[in-house]
Amino acid sequence: MPFDQMRKNMSENAGFIAALDQSGGSTPGALRHYGIPDSAYSTDAQMFALMHEMRVRVITAPAFTGKKILAAILFEQTMNGLVNDTPVPTYLWQEKEVVPFLKVDKGLEAEAGGVQMMKPIPTLEAMLDQAVSKGIYGTKARSVIRLAEREGVAAIVKQQFTLAEQIAARGLVPIMEPEVLIKSPDKGGAEALLHDELHRGLDALPGDYQVMIKVSIPEKADLYLDLIKHPRVQRVVALSGGYPRDEACQRLAANHGMIASFSRALLEDLRYTMTDADFDAALAKSIDQIFKSSTQKV
Repeated sequence: MPFDQMRKNMSENAGFIAALDQSGGSTPGALRHYGIPDSAYSTDAQMFALMHEMRVRVITAPAFTGKKILAAILFEQTMNGLVNDTPVPTYLWQEKEVVPFLKVDKGLEAEAGGVQMMKPIPTLEAMLDQAVSKGIYGTKARSVIRLAEREGVAAIVKQQFTLAEQIAARGLVPIMEPEVLIKSPDKGGAEALLHDELHRGLDALPGDYQVMIKVSIPEKADLYLDLIKHPRVQRVVALSGGYPRDEACQRLAANHGMIASFSRALLEDLRYTMTDADFDAALAKSIDQIFKSSTQKV
């Protein structure tokens, strides 16, 4: 069964996750960084078409394979898109041996209690139906922590675990992403609170399914090492969070057992005007650097 092999790859293999899930709010900035100005499109459909072309260019590059990239997180429209005539999730797994995940959150509420909770996800069941039918392995959902306020952090974690239970009931592996902003005035304090709430939640998990956790690279090296070793955790992965790739990789390398799940840091050197050869070389260099930073064993 493909799912069993995907689970084996995610649990045992070296590598990192490519986060290719920029959505409506973050797409214009991602396109501008890639070298495509806002004036190049006038509708959302045109904007997403340009973004899809970029993603296809990335995942079809020679260096983008399961040898160093364990998985890719996809935006819903990317999951439903094609590489030539092949559905993206099918192409990733069958051609590249890269495990497909789906971003399911629909953005953030206004800040309250130092955090931003996830907005309701009214289309969740329909998305999960599609995900299962398309061979998706798991999901990702993001919320945000800015301040080291215990009640807010506890609320964020409770919401993440509630959603994770719903997703796991469909046979998918949830990635919970309670991101502590790198510009938080007390990032270390917020991360300490987050660690304790996550540990408490893991210990109380019903059933026997595993989850994954995606966090900001912590100020205290190996803060999450006990969570990495927790029997209910498949992987703990790190977002780049706005750090340039060199700094993100340096910080990540200090955390044993944690692997990258980078987006901006992975794609930061890629430009629309590059020749295919230059594009592929730049992406290969980025993949090699991130892979190296993700191989610090426990």
